[in-house]
Amino acid sequence: MAVSSGEGKATPDRHMASRRAGEQGLLFDTQVSAPPEDVGYRGPTACAAAGITYRQLDYWARTKLVEPSVRAAHGSGSQRLYSFRDILVLKVVKRLLDTGVSLQQIRTAVTHLRDRGVQDLAQITLMSDGVSVYECTSADEVVDLLQGGQGVFGIALGRVWQEVEGSLAELPAERAATDDPDPLEHPHDELANRRRARRTG
Repeated sequence: MAVSSGEGKATPDRHMASRRAGEQGLLFDTQVSAPPEDVGYRGPTACAAAGITYRQLDYWARTKLVEPSVRAAHGSGSQRLYSFRDILVLKVVKRLLDTGVSLQQIRTAVTHLRDRGVQDLAQITLMSDGVSVYECTSADEVVDLLQGGQGVFGIALGRVWQEVEGSLAELPAERAATDDPDPLEHPHDELANRRRARRTG
């Protein structure tokens, strides 16, 4: 996954690759803020923010590609809760799939991303030639890959972060410590109130 940093001379091709990277927003100029760790999002919300179907979400959870890290589903009626980071990775998986990268390569990329801290993710650009996925953490690495391959495309995780943040701002969230949504989000959820009464009664 890791790509060695390029220290090559500035050639016309390199200038062109650098300009292309800038136009595509791949050069690490994105500032992000840390998401709250105790907030989770239900499956339908995760789907809406990541741009995927519920079937995809369910399949990826069952095959352990992207599992909900806030709360896993246990038995019928329990709700998975996905973290901000989970949804970010879901959106990246969708982008990689859409560009023809194999599920095997995506699985390798996701495993690699899982080992990173949340803040580190925003400083990564994933590059792919449609076959392999490369992780770049410097502008030189991005430019070298663009210069070397005609079909190379990139996904700047900082940009994806901002997109997910914007989507989730309009969608319901809930605290990880509770089994039911925040009453401020759903003040008249009678079913949730009944469930809570049954558990405590």
